[in-house]
Amino acid sequence: MQAALREGLIAPGLPSSILQGPDGGKMFGVLVVRQPDGTFGVLRAFSAMLAGRWDVPGFVPPIFDREARARVEPVADATVKSLLARVEAWSTSEELRRLREDDDARQSREATEREAMRLRHDARRRQRHERRAAILAMPLRTGSLGEEPQSPQASPPSALTETERAQALHALDQESRGDKAEKRRWDAAQEEARRILAPARAKAERRVRALDRLRRIVSRGFMKQFHDTYAIANARGETRPLRSLYGGAEPPSGAGDCAGAKLLAHAFAHGLQPVALAEFWWGTPPASGGRIQGAFYPACRDKCGPLLPFMLEGLEVSAPRVFAPPPAPTPELSIVFEDAWLVVIDKPCGLLSVPGREASLLDSVLTRLRARYPHATGPLLAHRLDLDTSGLLVAALDSRTHASLQRQFLHRAVAKRYVALIDGPVRGDAGTITLPLRVDLDDRPRQIVDPVHGKPAVTDWEVLHRAASHTRVAFHPRTGRTHQLRVHAAHPQGLGAPIVGDPLYGHAGLRLHLHAETLSFVHPATGQRVSFTRAAPF
Repeated sequence: MQAALREGLIAPGLPSSILQGPDGGKMFGVLVVRQPDGTFGVLRAFSAMLAGRWDVPGFVPPIFDREARARVEPVADATVKSLLARVEAWSTSEELRRLREDDDARQSREATEREAMRLRHDARRRQRHERRAAILAMPLRTGSLGEEPQSPQASPPSALTETERAQALHALDQESRGDKAEKRRWDAAQEEARRILAPARAKAERRVRALDRLRRIVSRGFMKQFHDTYAIANARGETRPLRSLYGGAEPPSGAGDCAGAKLLAHAFAHGLQPVALAEFWWGTPPASGGRIQGAFYPACRDKCGPLLPFMLEGLEVSAPRVFAPPPAPTPELSIVFEDAWLVVIDKPCGLLSVPGREASLLDSVLTRLRARYPHATGPLLAHRLDLDTSGLLVAALDSRTHASLQRQFLHRAVAKRYVALIDGPVRGDAGTITLPLRVDLDDRPRQIVDPVHGKPAVTDWEVLHRAASHTRVAFHPRTGRTHQLRVHAAHPQGLGAPIVGDPLYGHAGLRLHLHAETLSFVHPATGQRVSFTRAAPF
């Protein structure tokens, strides 16, 4: 099937180039089946719809009851589209636009006037303080009988009577009260402007939100009706409603439409024995990344997680693969540098930085460090490298050194340089990738790009060498997010090509071609900056 897609054809009249557009690619599935006569056949499916069609020649049909769906779909489409149109009309209405512009202009004007008044009053306050200090510093004199008090605005005398001092201080207090009165009048005027504009804007925006909330409620109601058109069968011949398989929760949108579920349902409906199932991605990756053309992926957890266990009941299914690291390349640590305070290690690919929870995952850099330095205190490792990444790690042999190194990592005072082999050409010679990352909650430990909930992740890069099919690149990460360099390489908004041998974000190989080549930091004990380098073994 992938060969056909590479040749440019999904089905007659349907080119695979449609998967390279802005709408992105799609998951496809292939199921090997044993037919009643003992021969083998192959079924093909795509997730959800393809080019706006549920039915494409050469692919299995959807699971839902067509007649039942036909009774729901026209009403649902018309109703939801009508609500969407109302939301759009109100959101873009001239009335709401004018209210927002007027209120925004009022807020901007208010902020400008408030700042100008604050600066003016601050200047006057400083002047009053200076004048008050000068008045209080003047010596007192005895006034002559019948002498008229000197005006506070007149040229300052060299001495004041008690009456003149009192009058001068009273005049300053009056100026202060005048500023406060001016602010009260201004606040009252702004409150009146807010009273006129803000409620009208809030009312119009509440109407938009209410319409959108109504649309979501109506959409959920129709989604329940759509889900009720799915009857899910398993290998025993048992059938259950789709919604009953999600433990009382509402199934997510698209439940029952994944390629794997469609393939199994079609096989059961036609008396075919499933033998082997695989799903792969083809086309442009999704905006969050995490998918590479031609790579195989497990079934999704949110939609298929509750569905497939029931569908597979009655079949002999292979046990889930249990992760186990490859045999360690060497029983000894490769020590690059050591002294009384710290040690720098060249970690090989395939060795964990810290031990896992299972007995088979105990061997790690940390375990070996504990054995080599039994009197060391504290957490030891100041940072980690992925299992598949090789290169330099620094460990502290006492708690104080560890704390110092941790502070340097926290404040990004540690310089790191990684070398990677990229699986394909790279546009440009150097640049910076800024793509926020978070864990894919449905497919741990995979990381995805999420501009809203992701943590900031920044990587500087430069091309070192170009070959026919690969590009050698140096990475200088400014942040240290999980799988940061791997995602930034593979994502279309990053380098647009995965690292060679990446089993999560590209295509598995003999090893991940990513190596921490250089590490530079301030030695906690000597205060001198030290640098270490180990060339990549590829």
